[in-house]
Amino acid sequence: METQNNGRILVAELIGTAVLMLGGPGVAIFTSQAVGVLGVALGFGFSLLIMAYVIGPISGCHINPAVTLGLLVAKKINGAHAAMAWVGQVIGGIGGAAIIYGIASGRDDFHRGSFASNLWSGKFYGVGAAIVAEVVLTALLVLVVLFTTTKGFAPGMGGLVAGLTLTLIHLISIPIDNTSVNPARSLGTALFAETNTDALQQLWVFIVFPLLGAIVGVIVFLVLDDSRLEDTMLAEVPGLTTARDALDKVADEAVD
Repeated sequence: METQNNGRILVAELIGTAVLMLGGPGVAIFTSQAVGVLGVALGFGFSLLIMAYVIGPISGCHINPAVTLGLLVAKKINGAHAAMAWVGQVIGGIGGAAIIYGIASGRDDFHRGSFASNLWSGKFYGVGAAIVAEVVLTALLVLVVLFTTTKGFAPGMGGLVAGLTLTLIHLISIPIDNTSVNPARSLGTALFAETNTDALQQLWVFIVFPLLGAIVGVIVFLVLDDSRLEDTMLAEVPGLTTARDALDKVADEAVD
């Protein structure tokens, strides 16, 4: 069995998250007027797709704290892997945003504004819509990633499917809240936004609800897959196993 190299995991996730920042918020800031919503969505999706094949063998290419949480709860990774990934993602998210700022600030008429941050106010759909979108769409992303780890999934296709999923997610929700589903991405851009944009004040939504969505994604995965609740951290949640057994009993009685 190959020994886990925690240092390489940290560096891989740092690099991968920085690339995601350049390919996502970077495209939004540098070229959104030319490429539009589709171009920005593809920027995010292509970044994940490319990095999946580059750093996937090293760290799994989560480049997203919510995805890492989902894999940890499903016991696909251990605590040390998750901790190193989270550190790398946060540094990479901030570092990627700093690179974008360093490039963009070279233009004479550049104004940071919201700096492609996630917001629910102004032109966006409101806090309720943002919460629903972040929970549902993060759950979708985590569900897809979890299925790429199963034995029946086509080998070598995980990066492509995950990248296309992230593209779809952005096509759906850029108009809603500028799409987070990734606390590291949201943190990085919020730190470089101008203080009058509410980006930092509203950041909590884009940290809390993607993480909650990750848990929902694991639950949906357990419903669809033959993995056992007892093989995940959710088995430790009081009453959840009992509720599962009760539902199974009701279903068996209905069939009979």
